[in-house]
Amino acid sequence: MSVLLTGGAGYIGSHTAVELLNLDKEIVIVDNFSNSKMSSIENVKKITGKDVKVYNADIRDKEGIDKIFKENNVEEVIHFAGLKAVGESTEKPLEYYDNNVNGTICLLEVMKENNVKKIIFSSSATVYGISEKLPITENMKVSAFNVYGRTKEMIEYILKDLYESDKTWSVVLLRYFNPIGAHESGLIGENPNGIPNNLMPYINKVAAGKLECLSVFGNDYDTPDGTGIRDYIHVVDLALGHVKSLEKIKNTSGVFIYNLGTGVGYSVLDIINAFEKVNNLKINYKIVSRRPGDIAVCYADATKARTELGWVTTKTLEDMCKDSWRFEQNNN
Repeated sequence: MSVLLTGGAGYIGSHTAVELLNLDKEIVIVDNFSNSKMSSIENVKKITGKDVKVYNADIRDKEGIDKIFKENNVEEVIHFAGLKAVGESTEKPLEYYDNNVNGTICLLEVMKENNVKKIIFSSSATVYGISEKLPITENMKVSAFNVYGRTKEMIEYILKDLYESDKTWSVVLLRYFNPIGAHESGLIGENPNGIPNNLMPYINKVAAGKLECLSVFGNDYDTPDGTGIRDYIHVVDLALGHVKSLEKIKNTSGVFIYNLGTGVGYSVLDIINAFEKVNNLKINYKIVSRRPGDIAVCYADATKARTELGWVTTKTLEDMCKDSWRFEQNNN
């Protein structure tokens, strides 16, 4: 029996692959490598000392995906595959709806045809939109306000409706907050093709001299230092949330929703200061105007994941900054 990881060569997928292989789970990776590299799979093999079956395929190719299910005794699916840049999603809405929503429907149809009814879905805290209160709990209403977030919200509804139509499905919706960091080996980390969309890869590029200056979007938010506050979670802690979720759906049907975050909010300047301190480096930054759609403060209540999954975060902000920089140095 194997676990299929769609988008398994990506940032979160590759770290989850490592944790599953460390537990001697059999995994199969499907990725179209539009925003990932085959080298990350090679490094997963180096870290674990185990081989991995990899398919270069797109989840919208139903015939190709069906063939993968037929060739492998797939029991569960962890669905990471998807386009994920908020700004780009506004410029290319049709691509995002096609890739994320239509791609998921194709995947679910193949799962149904092959009688595979256990899925863990990479959702996002963006589904909450602007939350009424903090910290954010799973029972708050979802109301995404950008295209990327709406694709995640739509997929959540599709999965809930699928379960309502057939109560033998087992679905976990994991709402990620802000993953940063890298594997302590320095071999895998956040390494997007093209321009990064997240804060830490930008900080790394400034530290490495690849970029002159970091742009901090807004210092006039209603926060202690004026910069936006987010719940940053180490990617290895996040990966372990998927391992715990697999245990959850092993013998249970239903739809289970969990926030994966630390429950602590850090500002952009907090991150810059922590990075400078642990790595003994100076990060040049400039304040620029706010980005449209950005909110002031967002952090999780992760109590439910702790009580129901037995999942707790163990990595500190210092770990996140240190591990990110180690990965950047190894991949210059």
